[in-house]
Amino acid sequence: MTDLARFAELVSLDHGLSVVVTLRSDHTPHTTVVNASVVPHPATGARAVAFVAAGRTRKLAHLRADPTIAVVVRAGWQWVAVEGRAQLIGPDDAHPEVDDERLRLLLRDIFRAAGGTHDDWAAYDRVMREEHRTAVFVAPSRVYSSPA
Repeated sequence: MTDLARFAELVSLDHGLSVVVTLRSDHTPHTTVVNASVVPHPATGARAVAFVAAGRTRKLAHLRADPTIAVVVRAGWQWVAVEGRAQLIGPDDAHPEVDDERLRLLLRDIFRAAGGTHDDWAAYDRVMREEHRTAVFVAPSRVYSSPA
């Protein structure tokens, strides 16, 4: 089952605070924490788990080599895991349907969907560019959770 409704419900309870697991080249897990959300993929419109990553992070290097990924969101004792393959869209991971302006708006959309707010969007956009921030979309192949 790949329904993301329950994942989306938990996002609003704690700003989408999620654990991400990627694979190192030796196939051992690498974990990190992000703010994830559920948004439509900019090219397909399909709902996907998404988060924003700084451009030179280990998670992006791992995903460029192997897009296998798991994302777990939690709130209290409730949790939902999404496993799948990641697609990167950013200044170092171009997508033919996402130009610079669309990427700027996309990074904002993902941030806001996870409950983020900002007092100075121009400064936010500048930092996103400077840090080569990248949108990570997870196409779910498996979704499972704690009992409701």
